[in-house]
Parts: sequence; C-alpha cells; structure tokens
Amino acid sequence: MKKKFSRRRMIGGAVGAAGLAGSRALVGVSSSSPDRSIPAAHDATVMSTPGEVDLSEFDPSKFLYEFDYGKITQLPDGRTLREWEIMAIDKEIEIAPGVYFPAWTYNGQVPGPTLRCTEGDRLRIHFANGGSHPHTIHFHGFHPAKMDGVLEVIKPGDEYLYEFDAEPFGLHLYHCHSVPLKRHIHKGLYGAFIVDPPKKRRPAREMVLVMNGFDTNFDGENEVYGVNSVAFHYHRHPIEVKLQELVRIYLVNILEFDLVNSLHIHGHFFDVYRTGTKPTPTEFTDTIMMCQGERHLLELKFRHPGKFMFHAHQSEFAELGWMGFFQVKA
Repeated sequence: MKKKFSRRRMIGGAVGAAGLAGSRALVGVSSSSPDRSIPAAHDATVMSTPGEVDLSEFDPSKFLYEFDYGKITQLPDGRTLREWEIMAIDKEIEIAPGVYFPAWTYNGQVPGPTLRCTEGDRLRIHFANGGSHPHTIHFHGFHPAKMDGVLEVIKPGDEYLYEFDAEPFGLHLYHCHSVPLKRHIHKGLYGAFIVDPPKKRRPAREMVLVMNGFDTNFDGENEVYGVNSVAFHYHRHPIEVKLQELVRIYLVNILEFDLVNSLHIHGHFFDVYRTGTKPTPTEFTDTIMMCQGERHLLELKFRHPGKFMFHAHQSEFAELGWMGFFQVKA
C-alpha cells in the first residue's frame, strides 16, 4: 500500500515499513531515546532508508551524466540548430523506497532532461501539454518576450514552439511558470539548462545535481529532500570519482517552501563559478548557500582517497534525504 507521511511523523515517530521504515532508519535516532533529536550512534550507515526504488523508472546515478544535446542540424547561415520535444505529463514517481509522489513532469521524469547547447546556437523547443493543468516552460537567459513562458499559458492538449538563441553561456534553469507558481514548480516541472561557452571549458568529470524536495502531504512543508529527487540515493550508491581528477558539478537549487538550501562537501574545498557566466571562480569554499533559482558551477579535485560525505548543511534536510557520498578511488 502506498503511503503519504508528514515531516513531523518522519522526525518524531515511525513511518511504517511501506514508507521510510521509521525515523530510526531515516535519521539514526533510538526509539527509546528521551530526546529524538539526539543520534543513537555516530554511524552514517543508519542515516538512510532500507530497500531501493525502482531504478528502471528513474536512476539518479545515470541522470548525473545525461546531457540532452537535442536534434542537431545546420541553419543556412551556418549556425547550429538544436531541437527538443518536451511534454508535460502527470506521473507518479518514487522518491524513496515505497514512497510515491503525484508529480507533474517534463518527459516523465523529475528533474526534466538536462538540456545542453553552446552559446549562439539557435534553439527550438516543441512543447506539448499532455498533463491535466495549464503549463508553460520558462527558460532563464536572454529571449524575446513571447518566448518567456509566462503569459503564453498552454492548456492541456495544446502545443507551443519556443525559439530563441542560446545566451549567455552559463548554468541556467527551466521550469513551469503557470500559477500558482509554487505548486507547479514543487510538483516537478523543472530542469537544468546548460549553455556552454564558445571556447570549451577544460575537460572534467561533469555531473548535474538538482537540489529539490517534496511536500508529500501538501501542508506547505517538505517531508522529503534530496538531489535528483530520490532521498539518500547517493548514500546507497556513492558517486565514484578518481583521485586528483577534475570534477565539475552543475549545481541547481529549485527547492520550494524553504528559503535557503545548501551544499557541503567533507574533507575538500571547491571553486565556485557563480551562475557559470564568468571564466574565473568567485569563491573558494566547502559550503555554499543558495536561494531558489540560484545555480553555480563547482570545480574540485579530491586530494585524498576514500568515502567523503556531501549534504545540505541544514541538518534537517540531511536527515530527511539530502545526503550522499563521493567514493574517491586512487
């Protein structure tokens, strides 16, 4: 039986075997402890969920490295034309083992496909609304007013063609802009939008982390947090990287209902390229705070082998799913 649950129940009591198998499995607290906020043991292995989601439907480990470059042809002026087909679809998704969420999706997944192009490319996005509510696509970046995805609301069964040039280079975002905006974003209509500079960045192991959350009982608070939608996925499946390999993280925050989200990486610091629109870093740190809609490129080289945790530095977010590991191999 599929269950919904509240943040309060997750932190303070058992959720049930069909949910997250109790808060002990989720946050590592002893059911006999008088203070449920105090961990029973300093053991990261209990800060997770038992079981596994159906990875045939959506695998966050694969999503990390999936970049959709579109259908590529050439315009008469010699420029590259990229085309995508995107459909809004109502779909139930699994966000933790046995925990399901009635999402609104782009192409049946949350986050939507990571669209990638190069500055100066001509972009055409064929959008069809196969959902049950009016939707749009709003792209961050430069574009004409009729391509803004705000006033041109697409009703169920209708279609729209977005066409504009890719600029400026950087890490951007696309999401639905129908009202109520917070509901359309929270339900899952968003994705990363990467515009590469004409002069390519230096080679690196690149990955996309979209920080998000889910209000499973629709009380205006999130009960589940994560990156790329599935709670604790990168705890169960650590991200493998090589020692001294340049790692580039495309980090997007699209969390609704909470004002600030964050990322902290243990044992290492990283360069921050704010919005990815400048070729030089703006900060060198191990923790970054982001409001909704902010996105940054992070670059680092792991100096030591082993298992290094990464998570939100809001403890509650980490305990409710936003935590994982990098497995650094020599």
